[in-house]
Amino acid sequence: MKKLAIFDFDGTLFNTVDDVIINFNIALEANGFPTLTREEYIERLGGNIDEIVSLILKDKNTPENIELIKREYGKLYDKSNKENSLPFSGMKDILMELADMGVILAINSNRTTPSIKLFVEKHLPEIDFLEIEGHNPDCPSKPSPDGVNRIIEKAGVELSDVVYIGDSKTDIKTAQNAGIDCVIVRWGYGNRNDYENEYILGSVDNSSEILNYF
Repeated sequence: MKKLAIFDFDGTLFNTVDDVIINFNIALEANGFPTLTREEYIERLGGNIDEIVSLILKDKNTPENIELIKREYGKLYDKSNKENSLPFSGMKDILMELADMGVILAINSNRTTPSIKLFVEKHLPEIDFLEIEGHNPDCPSKPSPDGVNRIIEKAGVELSDVVYIGDSKTDIKTAQNAGIDCVIVRWGYGNRNDYENEYILGSVDNSSEILNYF
């Protein structure tokens, strides 16, 4: 049985995209840049904040513009109540069931660690995560395996005992770079290519199906 489950955050544990879209579009419009559709945003998610903003700005992605929109978005997002950002249906129950089975739980994401912890403390206070590894500007972000490697070292388990659960190609590549298994969820921000990727153990339509890999 797998001993350690490392979860991606956005698109896997939490549905956060709508609040991201609202605040990015306000920041873009206020500074004279075109806004994007939901589909266009989803295509650009997965990297760290600098990478996402660069893709959002398209051919206007100068260092100055990236910094401007990143700063404006950050202010707006931090002040917003993020009422649309909630755990996906069933995920809290699955996390509790995995914990009851003795599975170690952790999170690895390109969202900043403080942001992840705020959501976890608010919506998942019953869940004991061994470690939350978010984006750190001083460390490479996903698909680098750095965060995953630190989690595995802290857990003290073998690579064969670990499964990475995510929703996109970034998560698949992260797991591949770390040399661990990967399961993809279909309710996030991935696509058919991700669900049919040869590297993954499989993809799941329902949160309860995650238990099949434990």
